[in-house]
Amino acid sequence: MKAAIFRAGDIVVDEIADPRPAAGQVLVKTLACGICGSDLHAAKHAHNMVEMSRRVAGRVPMDLSRDVVFGHEFCCEVLDYGPDTERCLTPGSRAVSMPVMPLGEARQTVGYSNDYPGGYAERMVLAAPLLLAVPNGLPAEHAALTEPLAVGIHAVEKATLSVEDAPLVVGCGPVGLSAIVGLRLKSVRPIVAADFSPKRRELATRMGADIVVDPAVENPYAKLPAGRRAVVFECVGVPGLLQQIFEAAPRDTRIVVAGVCMEPDRIEPFFGIVKELALQFVLGYTPEEFAWCLRLLAEGQVDAQALITGKVGLAGVKDAFSELANPERHTKILVEPWR
Repeated sequence: MKAAIFRAGDIVVDEIADPRPAAGQVLVKTLACGICGSDLHAAKHAHNMVEMSRRVAGRVPMDLSRDVVFGHEFCCEVLDYGPDTERCLTPGSRAVSMPVMPLGEARQTVGYSNDYPGGYAERMVLAAPLLLAVPNGLPAEHAALTEPLAVGIHAVEKATLSVEDAPLVVGCGPVGLSAIVGLRLKSVRPIVAADFSPKRRELATRMGADIVVDPAVENPYAKLPAGRRAVVFECVGVPGLLQQIFEAAPRDTRIVVAGVCMEPDRIEPFFGIVKELALQFVLGYTPEEFAWCLRLLAEGQVDAQALITGKVGLAGVKDAFSELANPERHTKILVEPWR
């Protein structure tokens, strides 16, 4: 089958072996797969990612001497099942799934594994018990947003907010926009959002932000209501931003870090100590949150179409990685391998 492959630090289109489902697995056709900011980070900082993964118990790092096919935000069509596997959905059904392959005590992430190619390929093998049927009428391109929406929703859930909290979302890319959706659903208002990009500030408003700020012009912390605890959602993931938040945030702020920084960073704990800041790191989502996000999309509670700014076939993946660096042009580019 054809795939857009991360090979020797580059993205190339080539043929790879067709995947074969084992027991408990299902063979699917990729219908649509989003390009995630984590994929961009992984391509740029692949060696750092591998080294850090080796230092985390239970994680299986990629072997960069072998091919890797990215893509973990997908909607697919069921083709066939492995032996002795319950056929939970009939062939031809559309589905989404958490990009996780359980392997006994360990697990691998589909799209960050040499053995389980992701959605930048024509076909994938997934864990059959994790399939969720896409409700009738929901386009595949919208269903593919389930995974990135769940990331932002999870960040909001981990923040354990009350109506007395004052949220500020820093960075209005896909994760930040998803966090805004989660905050809107919890009715924690006003929602303040900050981004340098006019286009992304516009999208933040469409997703539910009450106040949008260009941090080059205004101080977003000054927009937070007085007398309420600030909760800052860091949704960028670049070195230096945490330190900026430490210095600018009000006393007793809770900082929820959803941005994935792949590089060493530096903070000065003094600011956190004297302000009694709380720091919470988050990753991924629960199965319940993932299923809830699919329902939100199916019920039209998210303006999914506004988030999709481009579509490419496999030959366009490499250029799409470069295009996503311009926030005025793109928010979410979908890969459609069948093109």
